[in-house]
Amino acid sequence: MSTYRVAEAAAPGGSFRIVEREVPQPGPGHVRVAVDACGICHSDALFVDAGVPGVEFPLVPGHEIAGRIEALGEGTRGPKVGDRVAVGWFGGSCHHCTPCRQGDFIVCENLKVPGWAYDGGYAETVIVPEDALAPIPDSLSATDAAPLACAGVTTYNGLRRSSARPGDLVAVLGIGGLGHLGVKYAAAMGFETVAIARGSDKADFATQLGAHHYIDSTAGTGVADALQALGGAKAVLATAANSAAITATVDGLVPRGELVVIGADTEPLGISPNQLLLQGRIVRGHPSGTAQDIQDTLAFSVLHGIVPMAEVVPLDDADQAYKKMLSGAARFRMVLTNR
Repeated sequence: MSTYRVAEAAAPGGSFRIVEREVPQPGPGHVRVAVDACGICHSDALFVDAGVPGVEFPLVPGHEIAGRIEALGEGTRGPKVGDRVAVGWFGGSCHHCTPCRQGDFIVCENLKVPGWAYDGGYAETVIVPEDALAPIPDSLSATDAAPLACAGVTTYNGLRRSSARPGDLVAVLGIGGLGHLGVKYAAAMGFETVAIARGSDKADFATQLGAHHYIDSTAGTGVADALQALGGAKAVLATAANSAAITATVDGLVPRGELVVIGADTEPLGISPNQLLLQGRIVRGHPSGTAQDIQDTLAFSVLHGIVPMAEVVPLDDADQAYKKMLSGAARFRMVLTNR
């Protein structure tokens, strides 16, 4: 009997343990992927803590997967054994709900998120639907590609689908796991890029990422006033999971400017209708991206030399790595590897 190892949580909020399971065979329309690397995303906590319905334990999270196809299920048409592929938050769609029929697969009503709909990438092997696969360019390592399949595509898509155009002032709130990539993408897209974070000590780092300006959110002037002093932002990409900090950027937008929220917080935003109505401002949430969006993200990243800043650790250290991510001490993505 052939086996593989996974890092699983036995109960909600529990620690991870390494266990062996029998290697499964992919069903129709699915493939088996040998996982080379898997990023640890803060959203994994939604599943580990049973914060969403339908979570079953023991749980194997992980939706920032990079690996190689090692077996094909019946009826697969595109992938081949040996192909290097990435899988992100988009782990497959149902193809029959209204959003899917409209071609908006990332908001599928039955979206299959790895680690929720099926076992995720904290493992040596994972079974995924064919439509979740994005090819990895040869020049991109698995440990770089894995975080780009979620953190990368979310920030890249959030920016390219905003109303901002090259030359516009665009601000990125937060320069952590999501935000450090957001600043890199914004600069590469030709935006006049503003990084916003807490403390004056992050200014040099923001410049290294490619930011043209830095705003210390703890300074007395206030974020909105600081943005307006620069001419006002056409778009703000809010990566920080802090509703108060997100709210503080709204008045820094130009008329018809856009606040794009990708940082998840359970607290409501404190925005009044008048802040939006009088200036025609827009506030929208932005989900991750489909397999095609991931493919676009990886290609753009290779073209501009954009890779995540990550700490790479073996699968055996999944519990320590997950806790380091939760504590906020990771700089800036934790990535598990099997190679």
